[in-house]
Amino acid sequence: MVKREYPDHPMVGVGAFIEKNGSVLLVKREHEPSKGKWSLPGGLVNLGERIRDAIKREVEEEVGLKVDVVKIVDVFDSIEYDDKGRVRFHYVIVGFMVKPIGGEARGSEEASQVKWFKVEELKDLDMTSTTRKLLKEVNFLKD
Repeated sequence: MVKREYPDHPMVGVGAFIEKNGSVLLVKREHEPSKGKWSLPGGLVNLGERIRDAIKREVEEEVGLKVDVVKIVDVFDSIEYDDKGRVRFHYVIVGFMVKPIGGEARGSEEASQVKWFKVEELKDLDMTSTTRKLLKEVNFLKD
């Protein structure tokens, strides 16, 4: 079992920007960190797994879509400290742009709510900071 909270080292994660008909697919996080916030579908890279394979696997597991990788958008740090200044969570997240090639978006154990959002619905949406950063990087969301 991976020690996500108070880890011994940073963990590598992946997140997918998936756009369809002018909307982006987001999931509502069911677990910490950022439980209850909207974020891009994704998760952790497994030991021995190639990063492009990880994003494909994670998207299919979390939201039921088969995807092809278009490109890496950026790499983000996600570090959360507790009230004593200790690192509670530390992720290095590789943000991908992917395109759906099969399946239907649906919820899962990790993301019970899955929704396509138009850009105008995102302004006041409670989403993770890394999701907001990636949406700006791909010019889907403006300041």
